[in-house]
Order: sequence, then structure tokens, then C-alpha cells
Amino acid sequence: MKRWVGLMAIGTMVFMLAACGGGGKDDNNTTTTETQTSTDTQTTETATDDPAPAEADDQLTPEDGATLVVWDSKTGRGFIDEMAKQFEAEYGVPVKVEEVESPDQVNKLTTDGPAGLGADLVNFPNDQLGRAVSAGLVLENDQFADETTSSSQENAVKAVSYDGILYGYPRTVETYALIYNKAIFPEGAPKSFEDIVTFAKTYNDAKKNKYAIMWEVGNFYFNYGFLGSNGGYLFGEGGTKADDIGLNNDGAVAGAKFFASLKEILPMNTGDVTYDIKKGLFTAGTLGIDINGPWTLADYKTSGIDYGVAPLPTIEGKPMTSFSGVKAWYVNSFTKYPKAAKLFANFVTSKEAELKEFQMNGTLPANKEAIGDSSIQGDAVSKAFLDQFAVSQPMPSIPEMGNVWNPAAAALSEVWNDGKDAKAALDNAVQQIKDANAVNAK
Repeated sequence: MKRWVGLMAIGTMVFMLAACGGGGKDDNNTTTTETQTSTDTQTTETATDDPAPAEADDQLTPEDGATLVVWDSKTGRGFIDEMAKQFEAEYGVPVKVEEVESPDQVNKLTTDGPAGLGADLVNFPNDQLGRAVSAGLVLENDQFADETTSSSQENAVKAVSYDGILYGYPRTVETYALIYNKAIFPEGAPKSFEDIVTFAKTYNDAKKNKYAIMWEVGNFYFNYGFLGSNGGYLFGEGGTKADDIGLNNDGAVAGAKFFASLKEILPMNTGDVTYDIKKGLFTAGTLGIDINGPWTLADYKTSGIDYGVAPLPTIEGKPMTSFSGVKAWYVNSFTKYPKAAKLFANFVTSKEAELKEFQMNGTLPANKEAIGDSSIQGDAVSKAFLDQFAVSQPMPSIPEMGNVWNPAAAALSEVWNDGKDAKAALDNAVQQIKDANAVNAK
């Protein structure tokens, strides 16, 4: 996740250049591309002006001679290699896996897709979906839409849909939660920020690097919950309406003021609270609580710290709404084998497949049956992250999301570091976002 947020601004710039170059289509392959997009139940070689009706889900079979290329990250390689073997054994379709990190895949597909060099299946975080759809890079999840919708968590389905259309096959979900040191909180994690503030007043000792709680105070990804939990929002209509920005409404302003009040128990500027600093203090045993995601747990396990995970503390009695991300599989719109590709995407998002990935990689499944399995429900850490995911908000996937990060982070940093008026700071951020949206719309 750290890489997702860090690459957003770069990815947005790449997309804008690519989109201006033709929206993901190759002028030399116009006929082939249109045939593949509109008749994804046929191969390019057999497409006609009068295509056969789409096959029903239970009748979908791979194209003759189909072979697939799949992009996946290095960390997922063992799992996807195993799935590739099983898929070939069941359907007779060879699957080649190439290592491309998830946050890089949309950028790479922008150039490789139209050139016929892209993978048949890709997977990336949901906040990049709007870019991919706008550039014409991915096919709709049509044959398996009902199955995907019924088998996946509702938040995950929303996250991999764009403009009311389902494109993705949800793979994994993640969000951040409260990771606490059990030696400091032997009776369990505090339930509210008010409890944390009370505890901090007796525990904190800056000279000994003792702090009750830390999070990346300068990172809007972690700060959104303070605004969203009080009625603020990014974009209207569930994150889809770019001209309706709610980051400076009354609820957001109240949330920013509450956020600023916490400097009393964390008297450091935003630039001084980094991922590495938090990790060092937590593994040293002096930081009581780290608000972080599952990506940091490997380091904490290695350190030997006895830690627990719990949903985020409430804010004035309200659940803290975290940002969440959903990785999903998508079918390249330029694939020669759309039927085989859709079958594979459905194959690797079954209950059995997502449980296997949980067992191999510790990832949290999007599949509801997998989540209900005793191996996950009996794992306190996984269950805590999933409980937080249930009250999370998927990061908006519209391209305008790329214009939010810097202005929003700067506004909250001014409120925290300099004591700037919350309303004035957020008004300025919203205006910057609107200005950037207007420029990008030209």
C-alpha cells in the first residue's frame, strides 16, 4: 500500500499523456480491437460481422489454441504459479506468469496493450481502475458478473466497478487498523481516541521515546478517517461525482479540528512521524499503538514483539472510517483469448483459490465464503483487519482522485504544524483540487 499511494501522482501523469495519444487504441489495429471488445466470446481469427450470442456462464469454454500471459508481483508468484498449473490441468490452457508489480501494471498496459505486448490478465489496486477504463484497457466482467457480485464483499464489488459497470474480479482486500503492543495494553486495545488521550497523559515521555500512539500524520491516506468519520467525503455519489467535493463541509472541518487536538499527545511535526520512525519505536517496545496495515506485520513478527490488532478507535462515539484498497484481476481489452482470460480470472477468485492465497501469502480474501472459513475467522489478526474493512471506504477510482493527495495532505499538515484555521485550510485544498480537475478536463 505504501507504494500505491506513492505512485499515484506519477501514474496520473502517465495516464494523461497516454490518453491524449489515443485512449488506449492502436490505429493500426482498429478492426481487431473493436472485434475483441464487442465480441469477447470469439477469437480474433474467427470474428465475423454476425457474432454468435455470448455463452452462458456454465458453457464458457476457452478458445481453441488459447494461451495466457498473467502479470503478477513477485510476492504473489508462488500462489499464481500454482494456480496456473491447476488451470492448465483443468482447461488445457497454458499460463505464463511474468513479474510486474501491481502498481506499475496500468502504466505498462497503457503502452503494451495496444501494441499487443500486454498480459491477458492483470491485477492492480482499485484506485487505478478509472484510468484503465478511460483508456479502454480492460474488458467488462460480464459472463461472471452475477457470480462475482454474490460471492464477493459488497465494498469490494463497489471498488472494482466504474460508472456502474463491473470490471474486476476481486482478489484481496486491505486497510489499516490499530496494531498495539500487548505488553503495554495487556487488557486489549483502547476502544476510543478519548481513551487513548487519557492513557497518553500518564504514559508519554518524549525523552524516553515513549508515545501512546503514532500514525503517518502527514499522509492523507491515514488521515482521511478523521474527516470521513464526521461526515466529510471526497467525491459525491459514492466517490464517483468529481464536481461534488466534501472535504471542507462542516463534518470535515470538525474532523480536522479533532485531528489537530491530538497533537497534545503526539507533539511532533508531520514530517517527523515517518513509517521507519514508527517501526523503530514499536519494535523497540516504547510505542504503544501504530496505526498501520498488514504490510508491516512481517517486520513486527521478526522483532518478537507480542502484538495484537483491533479495529480503529472510535472518534466521539463514531467508527473511524479508513481508506481501503481492493486488488482485483482484470482482462486486457486487447487479449486474443477473452474467454480463456475470463475463465482464469473467475478461477483464481474462487473460495478455494483465495483461501490458498491466504495460507501462502497471508492476504485477506474478498470472497465471502473464504472470509467465513474457520482458518480466517479463527485468526484474530485477520479478523480484526476484516472487521475494519467492513466500515472502510474504498479509495475512489475516478481519475480525479490523483488531484486530491497533495492538497489534502498539505492542508492537514498546516492545521497540525502551524495551527492554521481548519476551515480556511480545507477551503484552499478543495479549490486546488477543483483547479487541477479543470485543467485535466481540457
